[in-house]
Amino acid sequence: MTQKTLRKGNEALAEGAIRAGARFFAGYPITPQNEVPEFMSAYMADAGGAFVQAESEIAAINMVYGAASTGTRSMTSSSSPGVSLKQEGITYLASADLPCLIVNVMRGGPGLGSIGGAQGDYFQATRGGGNGDYHVIVLAPNSVEELGNFPKLGFELAEKYRMPCMILADGILGQMMESMAFNFDPIDPNKLGKFDWAVDIEKNGRPKRKVFSYKGDNLIADVTERAKRYGLIEKTEARFEERNTEDCDVLLVAYGLSSRACLEAVNHAAEKGLKVGLFRPITLWPFPSKRLLELAGKVKAILAVEQSLGQMVQDVKLAVGDKTPVYLKAYPAGGQPEGEAILQAAQSALSGKTEGLFDLQRHAEGFTYECKRDLSLGVQGDRKGGK
Repeated sequence: MTQKTLRKGNEALAEGAIRAGARFFAGYPITPQNEVPEFMSAYMADAGGAFVQAESEIAAINMVYGAASTGTRSMTSSSSPGVSLKQEGITYLASADLPCLIVNVMRGGPGLGSIGGAQGDYFQATRGGGNGDYHVIVLAPNSVEELGNFPKLGFELAEKYRMPCMILADGILGQMMESMAFNFDPIDPNKLGKFDWAVDIEKNGRPKRKVFSYKGDNLIADVTERAKRYGLIEKTEARFEERNTEDCDVLLVAYGLSSRACLEAVNHAAEKGLKVGLFRPITLWPFPSKRLLELAGKVKAILAVEQSLGQMVQDVKLAVGDKTPVYLKAYPAGGQPEGEAILQAAQSALSGKTEGLFDLQRHAEGFTYECKRDLSLGVQGDRKGGK
């Protein structure tokens, strides 16, 4: 483990990737992740790797496709609309069962939106933004330290299951500076060994290995096999963090930067003698549904907090079902959550006075709400009608 030093999030990510054995990077500039390719352009060659400033996001992901097929630890990074352009290439990587690391430092949307940090790409990351039946493993850091250390985990998971892995951060996390330390020594990729699936030439009588994306008549069997692999990942790789969940009345659920604001709310609650806990998904796919369901049976209300109109909350609701009411405190398009406002929302959810909250149970019964964007208060729900 290194000594703690002050680093910017994007630079910690890039340095962590090189330390983790990344030796190929292809990318295209877009704010707020530009420090990642800038760092790679300066230091990748010194590590014995290759940096390519591609002519587009589409070119970048296809370069990663080619490099990953050789067994090289390969990665790309972008922000929101740039990742949208990469989706076809991501599906090809998933179809070819190729491990790689994809980083999305999210910005506000839809479309070009704004360069402010947001969490509106949750569905794109966890549901797959391309075509067909596939997943990518999605890791959600909430600190500069995690941003720097997750590339190692990402590459290891990608190679273990032969599939792409994505680190999903947001613009503020990429731009902010914090003290951090790397919790692993630099990895020499030459000591990782040769992957037996990697493309190479015919050798010693063994036919050359090829990597294909097109499956033709074998597609059904191929997708079925991959589904079994996904099921194993869901059982064994879900990661999460808990704070004050042993005896709480209200459980906050949040990931990434939103979880830090929620932690502030949890600390304020403890000072006031209120029982508020925090459940932070670290893997967004696989979502840690099993543990969340266990906690749901012990609390009076769940409040999902996210910097979007409400995407992660759908997985929360799927996980807990009717065990307990689920509410949403939403900060869309770059709105920033604040601890005290979240605590007030948690108290409202507990009391049933849910003005300013989106009540998923009532919505499921037929009510619709008009979402008003208020960056200081979050999204307020006005009932427009019912069954």
